[in-house]
Amino acid sequence: MESQEQHDQKEPFDMGIVAYFVRIMRTLFIGFFWGIINVFLGLYLGFGIPEESTQGRMIFFYSWFVISLGGYLYLVFRMWRKKKPVQDNYK
Repeated sequence: MESQEQHDQKEPFDMGIVAYFVRIMRTLFIGFFWGIINVFLGLYLGFGIPEESTQGRMIFFYSWFVISLGGYLYLVFRMWRKKKPVQDNYK
């Protein structure tokens, strides 16, 4: 086990790095989740394949795809545009 001196000598963990990592993980998770939903609707259910789908289902799928892509990009833009100040709890 560490002595008290070794524990005191360690630099404190920067919470700004943690917040940055959390934003990266949220962006990736939401993007993968969005992609999985669209692959399921378009390929598995056949909404995006012209040979397997009707015109109405294709209009629904591609409308959903464009609207949800716009929503995802807006969400990512809002998440990343703010420069959050780093709060240093160790001073």
